[in-house]
Amino acid sequence: MDFQRNTFMTTYEGRLYPNYWDIIALVFVLAAITLLAWNAKQMAVPYQLGQPIPISLDPHNLPSYALRTVSRMLIALFFSLLFTFIFATWAAKSKRAERIIIPIIDICQSIPILGFLSVAIVGFIALFPGSLLGPECAAIFVIFTSQAWNMALGFYQTVRSVPAELREAARMFHLSAWQRFWRIDVPFSMPGLLWNMMLSMSAGWFFVVASEAVSVANQQIMLPGIGSYIAIAIKAANMRAIGYAIFTMFVVILLYDQLLFRPLIAWAEKFKAEQVAPEREANSWLVNLLHRTRLLRYFGMQATNVFNSMVNVPALRSKVIPENETWSVRYERVLNLSSNFLVTILVLGGVVFSIYFIFRHIPLGDVAHVFMLGLVTALRVIVLIILCSLVWVPVGVWVGLRPHVAQIVQPVAQFLAAFPANLLYPVVVMLIVRYHLSVEIWVTPLMILGVQWYVLFNVIAGASLIPKELLQVTDNLSVTGWLRWRRLILPGIFPYYITGAITAVGGAWNASIVAEVVSWGNTKLVATGLGAYIEEYTEKGDFLHSALGISMMCIFVLVLNRLVWRPLYVLAATRFQLD
Repeated sequence: MDFQRNTFMTTYEGRLYPNYWDIIALVFVLAAITLLAWNAKQMAVPYQLGQPIPISLDPHNLPSYALRTVSRMLIALFFSLLFTFIFATWAAKSKRAERIIIPIIDICQSIPILGFLSVAIVGFIALFPGSLLGPECAAIFVIFTSQAWNMALGFYQTVRSVPAELREAARMFHLSAWQRFWRIDVPFSMPGLLWNMMLSMSAGWFFVVASEAVSVANQQIMLPGIGSYIAIAIKAANMRAIGYAIFTMFVVILLYDQLLFRPLIAWAEKFKAEQVAPEREANSWLVNLLHRTRLLRYFGMQATNVFNSMVNVPALRSKVIPENETWSVRYERVLNLSSNFLVTILVLGGVVFSIYFIFRHIPLGDVAHVFMLGLVTALRVIVLIILCSLVWVPVGVWVGLRPHVAQIVQPVAQFLAAFPANLLYPVVVMLIVRYHLSVEIWVTPLMILGVQWYVLFNVIAGASLIPKELLQVTDNLSVTGWLRWRRLILPGIFPYYITGAITAVGGAWNASIVAEVVSWGNTKLVATGLGAYIEEYTEKGDFLHSALGISMMCIFVLVLNRLVWRPLYVLAATRFQLD
């Protein structure tokens, strides 16, 4: 250590000279900046509504299409992370905010992306008239809605699970709320947050076709990207183009795994609060490259100093208020009653307005028909949740407890999670038509692609955070089998599983819109369900019936969340904690 410190000090005495590792790293940095600048310029080109945007199936265009798609997803991921840090932390720290924010997230994740898209596209086009930036922002917003809710719920759950000894240490050092967030909450939540970020990126891929092929005023806008490429290939029944798209997706996912997520996972290893050293630390060639640089390491140290100054800035160090002050308790009760009253009024007002609007414009028979369609889709969702839990909970625990296996599984799971269901349309349609299979049953497996990864990734994150010392204790005491699962593993992963299951419900309902209507060329198969109903009337431009289907889907998701998942979530937060 002394030799390394002396070498480092000698390096920075006098003038600072880069080494050849700096040159290699700078090539990567400049290439990334150049590509992002070119993409930003393409996103803001002049555009008028109705102007056709040509999408070519020539595979030479796929690299630029991939760059456009990934840029939209990364921008959406940035805003999802910002949303998570603000609102998930607020909900975890304040019971009043929790009563408002968490129900809003439940409502938002129950709204299909087509519902967000139909509203967002009109608003953003009006905000940026005469520019392609309007449709681009609408597509980014839709991708945001497929990423943010999972990340927010996962971070909210993890912040609530901060061990008591860490909270006590924060009180002993008189850390402000701002300091606790950056020194306690974010580091403790980082491993689980990274897994949820990877899952959110994959969820964006799942709905990339719907986000890049948008409709407004009975006109379709095909934004340059892999999603539009896939939509055109499916319409043309071009199997070769589908193969090119799959290969491009595989390369792109591998690249941002190596350049973004793998370095972040290796960096987040230092945030694991464990007294036992891990069997094998995560490794990244990019992190190793940056460690060998001289100039970039120096800039990195300066950035760290700036960050530390921001965390410790006196203006953001709020006064620590004793928890037993009577005025605080009194105001807490008053504000709790006020927030509950406000939420109740808003919910009842929304329900009354929706019922009045529906019964005024739509016959009661249509409402009953849509309700029955919702029951059919709900049955599919429940069956899929049960099947996914039985399969992926044991697999997720096995992977999460073995860091070296997780490093291998991570890119594979990312690719499979990112795989859009509509790329399987050719196989599904041909099998159903050729063997005269039931559409009602055999389109259902397509919904699994929107469900299973929420459960798997959250269980992996939960299993990886089980303290190694507790695992060693159970090994030393020869606690195995069901007793080990009941006393250690299930309590450790239960909060994370519930988080994954809640977001999986929303993902499954959204996936029903994609899965219950499958097409390949001129062949189109439609299953009975609420997703097919929404897809049908959205395509026709029938706002009333489309709004009815979306409202019914929101009601089903909210009822399931409130009656089933939310009580389990409260149980996970209050009882199943490994402090």
